[in-house]
Amino acid sequence: MTPNKEDYIKAIYELGGEKTVVSNKNLVQALSVSAASVTEMNGRLLKEGLLNHTPYQGVQLTSSGLQIANKLIRKHRLWEVFLSEKLGYDWNEVHADADLLEHVSSDALIERLDLFLGEPRFDPHGGVIPDKDGTVETMDYTPLVDVAVGTPFIVKEVDDQQEFLEYLLQKQVQLGNAYTLLNIEAYEGPLTLESAEGLKTVISHKAAFKILVKEVKQP
Repeated sequence: MTPNKEDYIKAIYELGGEKTVVSNKNLVQALSVSAASVTEMNGRLLKEGLLNHTPYQGVQLTSSGLQIANKLIRKHRLWEVFLSEKLGYDWNEVHADADLLEHVSSDALIERLDLFLGEPRFDPHGGVIPDKDGTVETMDYTPLVDVAVGTPFIVKEVDDQQEFLEYLLQKQVQLGNAYTLLNIEAYEGPLTLESAEGLKTVISHKAAFKILVKEVKQP
């Protein structure tokens, strides 16, 4: 399978194509390609049994397409762990190089890489690494935007878009750190967080949708 097809399948997955129909318009925006290119690729992957098509709505991954997507995500996230842990990349730097490496890595190499890294469960952004059989563990996380004021929580997963990760670095919001939600401004205003050390930071309401947390039960 070509890197172009792999990127396309992964884009459908990241747009929710495991459970919902993904429109051509969303694929055009995500992949920065023309509508004609999306239509052509849809046709190819439909013939290969990797997509289902709903007229006037879009496409969705079949079980075969999902298996390929999870295999790519496994490769990508293991390379992100390697780049972060072994080469000292920051979490906002790993994505681009992992994107290149995932396309040139054999299954045998990935399994050796997994063992070398100690079979990690999560990537540097908190994303679950699929098992070699394509199984993805389901995590019970809550979007920060749904957390009630006064609730303590731990940041467990964040969106891996580079600009967003740089934003979080600027705001000193880090994976695995504990915070308390102090305040939410009215009318979808910013959120104020306080770290365990007492440091406060303010993040946008939009950002709160891209941060998944584990609420800490209070005694």
